[in-house]
Amino acid sequence: MRALIERGARRLQRARVFFGHGTDNAWDESAALVLHALGLPHFDATVYGRRVSASEERRARELITRRIRERVPAVYLTGQTWFAGLSFQVDRRVLIPRSPLAELIERRFAPWIDPPRVRRILDVGTGSGCLAIACAKAFPRARVDAVDISADALEVAALNVRRHRLGRRVRLIRCDHFSALGAERYDIIVSNPPYVGKGELASLPPEYRHEPRLALAAGRAGLDSVRIILGQSAAHLLPKGLLVVEVGNTERAVRRAFKQLPFLWLEFERGGGGVFLLSAEQLRAEGQ
Repeated sequence: MRALIERGARRLQRARVFFGHGTDNAWDESAALVLHALGLPHFDATVYGRRVSASEERRARELITRRIRERVPAVYLTGQTWFAGLSFQVDRRVLIPRSPLAELIERRFAPWIDPPRVRRILDVGTGSGCLAIACAKAFPRARVDAVDISADALEVAALNVRRHRLGRRVRLIRCDHFSALGAERYDIIVSNPPYVGKGELASLPPEYRHEPRLALAAGRAGLDSVRIILGQSAAHLLPKGLLVVEVGNTERAVRRAFKQLPFLWLEFERGGGGVFLLSAEQLRAEGQ
């Protein structure tokens, strides 16, 4: 097994595939593909010393060949990924979970909010449901609304809500941002919205072409969705509530476009960035 994974990793490196949809290196990518092809667990170190039959080697080799030729992200080939320590089913109807927000959720948004008092959470642009479900797990006394404009994405989210048995606490709503929420208000609004600008979208590695464009593209400057979120969140936040949004490489454009807002840009131990935090009071003070 170990030799098979090493050969796969060398092939992936030579092919210069893009890593970043769940793994960040050739070894982990090869291991994920090989273990999936052979139907073996990912967290059992004893499998690396296992002998592999000729038919198993062929299956693994064929899956890695497809990864290289089609430039399909490995997660779409396996149909499974992990986020905030939880397993999720994913396919091409949704963006592959990879947000640094997982680290913040695991810390229960401390120290910026008092976790025991959190009762209502909103996830804007839920996709696979990973943020909403991770929040529901982190805050077992909270109810979570998860909205998305894509009916296809909500079908995947529903599968994951059932997988984690959260149907009573995670409500899936089809709508554009806040349009179907009425006067609902929340302790936390979290979002990983579309934030890729036109120029950046055209330059992305080919792996991104397999992800839904709706979940990536956000107009010329990448600000179309974040403008709506910043403009309407205050009306949906409870006193002392938090807005937390990932904008990735669009951070500089956000800073320029909203100079009046006192963004707190968060840092993460496990890497990643482009995530800002604002309080309900800060948003209201600036008339947002």
